[in-house]
Amino acid sequence: MKKILLIEDHVDVRENTADILALHDYEVVTAENGLIGIEKAKRYLPDLILCDIMMPIKDGYAVLEELSNNPETLGIPFIFLTAKTERTDFRKGMNLGADDYLTKPFEEHELLEAIETRVKKNDFLRKEFSKSMKGINDFFHDAYNYLNLEHIEKEYHPKLYDKKDFIFREEDGAHTLYFIENGTVKTYKSTESGKEFVTGIYKAGDFIGQLSLLNPKGTYLETAIALDDTEAYAIPKSDFIHLINDKKGVSQKFMEIISSNLIEVQDQLVNMAYSSVRQRVAKALLTLHKKGIIKDSYYEGLDIPREDFAGMIGTATETAIRTLSEFKEEKLITMGHARRIILLDKERLQNIADNY
Repeated sequence: MKKILLIEDHVDVRENTADILALHDYEVVTAENGLIGIEKAKRYLPDLILCDIMMPIKDGYAVLEELSNNPETLGIPFIFLTAKTERTDFRKGMNLGADDYLTKPFEEHELLEAIETRVKKNDFLRKEFSKSMKGINDFFHDAYNYLNLEHIEKEYHPKLYDKKDFIFREEDGAHTLYFIENGTVKTYKSTESGKEFVTGIYKAGDFIGQLSLLNPKGTYLETAIALDDTEAYAIPKSDFIHLINDKKGVSQKFMEIISSNLIEVQDQLVNMAYSSVRQRVAKALLTLHKKGIIKDSYYEGLDIPREDFAGMIGTATETAIRTLSEFKEEKLITMGHARRIILLDKERLQNIADNY
């Protein structure tokens, strides 16, 4: 049962509206002025708020503004009830963040339709989507159905890449966002001297190519290559653009889903700028372990080419190899089957990463 807070100073309007909502299986909490409404919003955290504009003590604008500044009530859908139809009043409310307006007197079906639309939208924005292709397909399906996005696919299909296959190349036309379902992918940029600067190692649950789709030149900013057998889903650029340019709530939700590994890229660049080689090696090892690319088992995990590892930390291959050898002598790491790196002492590695 969805909970609705109704803030309305006119007794007859408040009681009649509350009766309509109760008859349609909504739980209703009422408040006779804006000050009480704010208190009840914070106490009950309703699924939606209906609020009159012209009220004593605190008007509807003040209610919305205060609730918008509270993290607990910020995302609650807010519908104004108003007898005022001047365009300036509508604009002021929308600028403050109102989701909709109902002009009094309103029909019962208008009230119910407005509430249903906003509650569905809020359910969608609150929903957590798993970092799997099922979760991504669920996101696109819900966006399509609930928010009337007519120009996106509702389901995507995988493409298989063998080890060392290119997924995309730097300077090629950027037409696709990729989601990694299985496998491991390296992205890198080529330097003027022909060396590779590794910008990331990605695994299942990661997106690649999102920044390239926003590149004004329309080309990929880096190269992506499969480090082992990989399964990836291709999401067309047109769908990506529709989602980030469409309704604000949808675009924000979509960016939350696809942007997590962009933070890792930023951290990597800061790490290379300010950390010693030992710190960078320790941080890279811990990051790869956290992502599940380095395993604790002798036979599992990925054999990371040392030149790729060097590219991740922004140093020469010989320097990376020498530092790994030092870590091995210090019993911080060891080598498993086929040169797979195994971490022996994560606490000491973390101390090195933190410069202790």
